Amino acid sequence: MYKKIIGFLLFFVSMNTFADDGYRLWLKYDLISNKQQRESYAHFTKFIVANTQHEIIKVATDELKSGLQGLLGKQVSVLSTSKNAGGIVLQLSKNQALNDEGFTIINQNGNVVVSGNTEKGILYGTFELLRSIQTGKSLANIFITSNPKIKLRMLNHWDNPLGTIERGYAGSSLWKWYELPENIDPRYKDYARANASIGINATVVNNVNASARFMTKEYLLKVKALADVFRPYGIQIFLSVNFAAPKILKGAKTSDPLDPQVRAWWQAKTKEIYSIIPDFGGYLVKANSEGEPGPQDFGRTHADGANMLAEALKPFTGVVIWRAFVYKPSSKDDPKGDRYKEAYNDFKPLDGQFDRKVIVQVKNGPIDFQAREPFHPLFGAMPKTPLAMEFQITQEYLGFSTNLVYLAPLFKECLESDTYVKGKGSTVAKVVDGSLHDYNLTAIAGVANTGSDRNWTGHFMSQANWYAFGRLAWNHELSSAQIADEWTKMTLMQDEKAVKTVTNILLASRENYVNFTTPLGLHHIMGQGIHYGPEPWLERSARPDWASAYYHRADSVGLGFDRTKKGTEALLLYAPEVQNQWNDPNKTPLPYLLWFHHVGWKTKLSTGNTLWDELCTRYYTGLASVKEMRQQWSSVKSNVDKEIFEDVAGRLAVQEREAIWWRDACVLYFQQYSKMPIPAPFPKPERSLEEVKTLVETYQLR
Repeated sequence: MYKKIIGFLLFFVSMNTFADDGYRLWLKYDLISNKQQRESYAHFTKFIVANTQHEIIKVATDELKSGLQGLLGKQVSVLSTSKNAGGIVLQLSKNQALNDEGFTIINQNGNVVVSGNTEKGILYGTFELLRSIQTGKSLANIFITSNPKIKLRMLNHWDNPLGTIERGYAGSSLWKWYELPENIDPRYKDYARANASIGINATVVNNVNASARFMTKEYLLKVKALADVFRPYGIQIFLSVNFAAPKILKGAKTSDPLDPQVRAWWQAKTKEIYSIIPDFGGYLVKANSEGEPGPQDFGRTHADGANMLAEALKPFTGVVIWRAFVYKPSSKDDPKGDRYKEAYNDFKPLDGQFDRKVIVQVKNGPIDFQAREPFHPLFGAMPKTPLAMEFQITQEYLGFSTNLVYLAPLFKECLESDTYVKGKGSTVAKVVDGSLHDYNLTAIAGVANTGSDRNWTGHFMSQANWYAFGRLAWNHELSSAQIADEWTKMTLMQDEKAVKTVTNILLASRENYVNFTTPLGLHHIMGQGIHYGPEPWLERSARPDWASAYYHRADSVGLGFDRTKKGTEALLLYAPEVQNQWNDPNKTPLPYLLWFHHVGWKTKLSTGNTLWDELCTRYYTGLASVKEMRQQWSSVKSNVDKEIFEDVAGRLAVQEREAIWWRDACVLYFQQYSKMPIPAPFPKPERSLEEVKTLVETYQLR
């Protein structure tokens, strides 16, 4: 009788009877429903052999025990040694094919052996083994060798001391600064687990628009508490710094990087930090950008500022990561003025002047995390300076947490772009991983999309973007499809048909979003300030290059920003081969057309449509694609937890409403210039442009 009751309960558990709130992310160790599959894994999971005296190996062992108990429904004992077959062995090795964090997984003498040259390698190998089981791969002939291609794989949190998050759409900050260091929220450990599982090994816990209070001992002790939680998961902690901290904290009369008193202050402060956090990763700096203080305030260069901090870090292992997101005031009246060129003009002349401890962090595109941008011209232009990639995981310009937009295709599009600086095949990825210019320091950063919402990311499907960033940071050669397949199987379901449906939704979502917001190379036409919704009619702002009209340049002739020799010459910042791709409007790929050319409304494009007709087609079909996503999601209802299904379905409904909003706003606004009818068979929007403008104004209210 009792066996029947237990069996009945297990059946309901395996059928996802209980609500899933998304908290477990992709680390869902639910019982594998296929009994035959469970039995196949049972042959290799009779015991675990591990030296749990090592802190990180103990973490790996505990994760493995928990994972196997959930997935296979059995407890697995941990042994210090065994001569038997049929177990999992975690062991340190001296494998010349592995770097400090690499691992191998091999079926050897009847055991699955996970090995690495360091404890970190074993930790990452353990998570890879669990991923293999979660995604249904056989262990019978498993053979995996994997090294991370980039050394520092980090999240940048734009979190503030008061608990808010700049460009955060999933609640408040994870870090409860007022409770630290005494109270350690269990969520900190789960955050570290999630990052370790995808190979992220560094995190910056505070906003690049930094408060100087993070340099005080009070806050350093709070940061130490987080570092102590993260350390067993192989994660180093970094801090964003306010460049004016010496003056703000009254340690010096100035913040001039060449002032001896300022240099001494930073040296003493850095020594203090390492006395509190011995494995501190280093400093992230936003300087002379959007009002933040920096070395240019004193007539110094970015290299002067970065090198001063590098000097303070000389006795230690940490590095300086100096952001290249800068742009000076520019005038729309200057025919050659273009925000596109600003970072290049500031940093290219400094190549070779930075200390060996400095990495310059460059955004993927030259403007600001748009839904599609050409790769940044600095990539490949600074062979003597390590360049880090900065992606944005949080969806500042991609619909916040109401839009389903899978970002792996965006990340891949940039990484696979060819700079041609050393001939064909000189991809951005090879710049970032150091292989093109022999950089010793390599880094990739993602602006985090996490928050205090129970499911971490606001939109449940946005978890896939955190996951995708980590997987590509480890190995940028992975495909968007493989990553989507992994995440779907680990997070949502195992049914092959349903998995394929969800992966198709993910893979199409970014292009769908581009089509109903900024097709054909339009950019930066979103609502001012909060960057929400369309506002293409914005002609003036506090800066010319904060206004939409600065970028789209619509007039009676056509649409788009001329960046060729006849325009601002921004295209000349690239290698000749890249210029050739984008120089001729008749040959420029349509996704980049309006980035580089002002095109006539009646100009015939490669699709056979005029620019105006193609623009309308993209907006209308973009909306149709959202409707199709809703239908596809509805088809997997029986395969998805009820709570998750309804939450995603509701957000997709919001996304459809927003797609209509974008379509109406942009088609009606640009029609004022084209003076052409909306092409058949598309219906005219039901509301006027003035009505749409009123809606936008409502969202901009404070």
